[in-house]
Amino acid sequence: MWGNKETDPGTPAASPAPGPGIQSTPKNVIEAARPLVTPARPTAWLTAGLKVKGEISGNEDLYIDCTVEGPISLGGHRLTVGRTAETTEQIVAREIVVYGKVNGDLRARDRIEIKKDGSVTGDLVTARIIIEDGAYFKGHIEIDRSNTQVGTDLDSLFSRTISKSD
Repeated sequence: MWGNKETDPGTPAASPAPGPGIQSTPKNVIEAARPLVTPARPTAWLTAGLKVKGEISGNEDLYIDCTVEGPISLGGHRLTVGRTAETTEQIVAREIVVYGKVNGDLRARDRIEIKKDGSVTGDLVTARIIIEDGAYFKGHIEIDRSNTQVGTDLDSLFSRTISKSD
């Protein structure tokens, strides 16, 4: 464009295609740290820097990347615990994916997935479990193949879990 008389000044010059050794512009750091989320369902976000004390319940998928001190209940939805997240209570959801640190029992109707840098200290109850190489887990695992509906009522759900272990 500058000093090139063959290029029309009204049209922008084409960028050269990245070749070997040439990298395109990196994505935003925050987006690169977050796992991919399916766009078909709305997802609520609690980002780094927040500290939540108390119960969280809802009827949509949730991504947390902060400190949560209290139970989390999402019923038939997905919870993603981000890389910088820390939770300290029970979690109930359809699906739970852990990239960060969880200290508490997890119950998922569909599956629990602990990623390579994830850490879980607590008991797990789920139909399917994935623990990646490098993940930390300390607790018990119960594979529950019954198709019971996970509700948003933590008291009734965990009372069933406790009565099974007696």
